[in-house]
Amino acid sequence: MPTYCYVNDMLGHRVTRVFPVGKAPRTVRLDGHLLRRDFAAEHVGVPPTKGWPIECIGSGVNASQAGELRQYLRDKGVPTEVSRDGNPIYRDAKHRRKALKARGLYDKSAFM
Repeated sequence: MPTYCYVNDMLGHRVTRVFPVGKAPRTVRLDGHLLRRDFAAEHVGVPPTKGWPIECIGSGVNASQAGELRQYLRDKGVPTEVSRDGNPIYRDAKHRRKALKARGLYDKSAFM
């Protein structure tokens, strides 16, 4: 069952309650105080930085070419760390997009 958030801003009370889907009330009582449902707190997403940096095997090169790839990306204005195995290590989605573009690569599954 999902967890729902309730708040009373004047008193500073914040609580969570578990209800079946579609059965959560808009308000609940806690020690005689009315708390309203906090929809914004329920829809907090995962930060976009989660999982970064990543080592990309799909856009990697042979281990013997790691230095060449590192130099090539630096010359293109996208300095990138490359592992000993030849896999680029992207700091974030923007860095990844720029590095792939510099190499003429495109990830159709990344919605870029």
